[in-house]
Amino acid sequence: MTTSILLTGVGGQGTILTSKILTAGLMEKGYDVKMSEIHGMSQRGGTVNTQIKYGEKVYAPNIGNGEADLIVAFEKVEALRALPYLKKGGMIVMDEREIYSMPVLTGAAEYPHNAHEVLKEAVENVIVLPASKIAEEAGNIKAQNICLLGALVGVLKLDDIDWKRIITEQVPAKFLEVNLKAFEAGHNLQIS
Repeated sequence: MTTSILLTGVGGQGTILTSKILTAGLMEKGYDVKMSEIHGMSQRGGTVNTQIKYGEKVYAPNIGNGEADLIVAFEKVEALRALPYLKKGGMIVMDEREIYSMPVLTGAAEYPHNAHEVLKEAVENVIVLPASKIAEEAGNIKAQNICLLGALVGVLKLDDIDWKRIITEQVPAKFLEVNLKAFEAGHNLQIS
C-alpha cells in the first residue's frame, strides 16, 4: 500500500524543507519514498507544492486528481487550490493563517475568508491548527512549517523516528531551537 501526501504553501513558508525532513524520516523508517517539487512564482508569493509517496514500493511521486490521502496546507487558499487532488475519505491538515496575494492586496481580487467552511463542506476530515500562532510563541512565525510537521507526525503515528536529529541535520543552527520548540508544540496538539 502507498500513502500519498501533498504539501502546499506559499513561497517562503518552508514547504520544501518540511518535505525534505518528512522524506528523511520516512526513509529512516524503511519506506520507499519518492518526492517531487513544483514551484510556481514562489519567490513572488506564489504556490509551492511538494508531492510525497511512500510505502513498500513506490514507482513515482506524482499525485493526480483524487489521489492524495492527505493534504498539508500552510495557508487556507492553498488548501482550496489543492482540494481536487484529495481522494474521497482523505484528510486535510492546515494552518488557520491567511496570506494575501498581490491581487488581493491591490483590490483586484477578494480573499475567500470562508475557505475553512468550504473545505469542511467538501471534506469530512479537516484539521485546522493555529500553527502560525504556536510558531510565533515559540520564537518565530517562520517555524510554522515545522509546527505543522509535528502535528503531521502525530496524525501519521510516526512517533518512533528521531525527528529531533533529522530536524537538527536540516535546519540552520541559529534557527534550530525555535524549530524544535515549534515541532514539539505541534506534536503535542490534541488532534482527533
